[in-house]
Amino acid sequence: MTPAEYQKARRLLMRRDRTLGAAVKQIGECGLAERQRKDHLSALVGAIVSQQLSTKAAATIFGRFVALFPDGQIHPEKIHALDDATLRGVGLSGQKVGYLRDLCARIADGRLQLDELETLEDELVIERLTAVKGFGRWTAEMFLMFRLHRPDVLPVGDLGIVNAIQRLYKLRKRPDAKTMLKLG
Repeated sequence: MTPAEYQKARRLLMRRDRTLGAAVKQIGECGLAERQRKDHLSALVGAIVSQQLSTKAAATIFGRFVALFPDGQIHPEKIHALDDATLRGVGLSGQKVGYLRDLCARIADGRLQLDELETLEDELVIERLTAVKGFGRWTAEMFLMFRLHRPDVLPVGDLGIVNAIQRLYKLRKRPDAKTMLKLG
């Protein structure tokens, strides 16, 4: 999505939901347009790198990872060609190296076709991505929202979102998925 599209979405949300509108007004402009990865593979690699890390640590490690590719182009074959020690040297855990290897193997043998993801229904994208080691539903939903720009994805299993909805709408108990989807 472009900054203009984010602005349009912001205005629409503010008009449709007074409670959410007040929160949007208080929080300010959306900075997501500037932080998007340039391609599907970079987004998926970034998802692996950032798992269970602070934003700052993830950005540092991702920067080191990208620096392994002098032309700045990340390709599955180039990742595959790197040995584990090199990948570990940029700050990736052994487990994350394994996740990268599985991602690249699935792309190389056609089990995961990145270009087709844009044309698939949300649940099929989730199915394809969660087949990759290290990717759960949450990661797939983040990919749908922030890479494929699907506007109607609400990760009801995200504890941060659950808690935010509870606070924002002044609910006595944590909302269940049905309640969250209705509010959404």
